[in-house]
Amino acid sequence: MPRHKNLSSNQRAPKTAPSAPDDSVENVPSNNRRQFYRIEDRIGLEVRVLANADQSLDAVFNDAHLGPLYQEVRRLDQDIRLQMSLLAEKERQISSLFKSLNLKLDTLARIMAFQQNPLQPSQWCDVTLSEGGLAFSAALLEEDLQPGDGIALRLTLMPDLARPRMKARVLDLVQAPGETSRVHVEFVEMDDHDRQSIARHVLRWQARQRQSQQPDPAS
Repeated sequence: MPRHKNLSSNQRAPKTAPSAPDDSVENVPSNNRRQFYRIEDRIGLEVRVLANADQSLDAVFNDAHLGPLYQEVRRLDQDIRLQMSLLAEKERQISSLFKSLNLKLDTLARIMAFQQNPLQPSQWCDVTLSEGGLAFSAALLEEDLQPGDGIALRLTLMPDLARPRMKARVLDLVQAPGETSRVHVEFVEMDDHDRQSIARHVLRWQARQRQSQQPDPAS
């Protein structure tokens, strides 16, 4: 399959927290990559090599028939959030109830979507993740990649089963002694909804880490 080389990078997401440099985008100038907080996580990961820069994510992941429905759901979700924020100014309890119902429906939708397209055990892997990029083991790949190759990614983030998709560019492959090469990629194309999913996931991961590090009052 032909590969597309040298995808151009679009604007990155706002930073979530000060952090150490992001190894998943280590070839990006340090003043850019440091704005992203990186986490070590286990996620579901699907990787596809792009035939060309214009190939859509819907086509890559065979979701073209669902594209209009996804767009409509996201439009409705934005409208619901706006209406709930207006309602909260007058009826906080009712607004809280509607928010809970909306979250319940959203969770059920993600569960149903995952059940229709479950991942194989081999597609779950340990990664370094940030809003700007990703690093993962080359053992997951079905074909070799080279720096500059354009790829499409679909992530499955636990425990919410959020499934953001994006186009990415391979920055490099790092070979550690006695280990499989590690692929470092930079996200270059992703819609706002998916970007926000990753940002929320990173923030929740940070919150769980802080909670786990707090001393037990009973001890």
